[in-house]
Amino acid sequence: MPETQLLSGKAVSAAVYSELNSRIAALKEKGLTPGLAVILVGADPASQVYVRSKERRFAKMGLYSETFRFDDDLPESDLIEKIRELNDDHNFHGLLVQLPLSQQISEQKIIETINPEKDVDGFHPVNLGLMTAGVPRFISCTPKGILRILKHYDIETSGKHVVVCGRSNIVGRPISVLLSLKTDYGNAIVTVIHSRTPDLQKYTRQADILIAALGQPEMITGDFIKAGACVIDVGINRVEDAAQEKGYRMVGDVQQSTVMGKASYLTPVPGGVGLMTIAMLVENTVEAAELGLQ
Repeated sequence: MPETQLLSGKAVSAAVYSELNSRIAALKEKGLTPGLAVILVGADPASQVYVRSKERRFAKMGLYSETFRFDDDLPESDLIEKIRELNDDHNFHGLLVQLPLSQQISEQKIIETINPEKDVDGFHPVNLGLMTAGVPRFISCTPKGILRILKHYDIETSGKHVVVCGRSNIVGRPISVLLSLKTDYGNAIVTVIHSRTPDLQKYTRQADILIAALGQPEMITGDFIKAGACVIDVGINRVEDAAQEKGYRMVGDVQQSTVMGKASYLTPVPGGVGLMTIAMLVENTVEAAELGLQ
């Protein structure tokens, strides 16, 4: 049985922040501080935690960030008006609307209202199209973070069979495209499986690299993977646990206890891909500021 190496999001994100410091300093010398506007509608607990983490990181990096908070009952028209206002605000190089949104608001309409040149989440159809064409402007933060982890640990993707569990526009779809592109960290044979796929294990056991983005706590057990596979766990799930002081614990889509000792590599939860998502948001915001100078 192989010894499993944990792929530390903390180590990789620290390397990213170190590299970004000089780029941020260069922008500030030109009188430009990269700025991010965040719109948060409602009080979703996970969204609140994520937004606070963004705010702390931007402050630590000496960047400008402002969060605009609204109640759950915000009319869609008011949100669109606010986005258009921020599209025209030169203090902000990046703009993101935290998902999920309230039921009365169309997420797709909101995404399409954001200026593609400020879409640091990489969700706008224009940016998705550029990525699919192999000429990305902004890559969605979580898929970009996965690629950076693979690169940091020198995990080969060319010619490897990658199985992506999940087909969301946030993770599954973009990472499947990115890994199939003719790039240094692409050239993979990619299979996408999802909730309608019969016999998931038939496919997951073939994977050289397995990416779990199903949103199902600890669904992927050791039985799902072949020996020596690289397992990337994108899931962040809160499960009840009376033994914990908070009454819950955070787990991924992968059951770490049964995968350890069978996989060659594994991203832990917490401490893996989640940390990279914020690092890539910082990088995308810096890139947006740099693009504004061209």
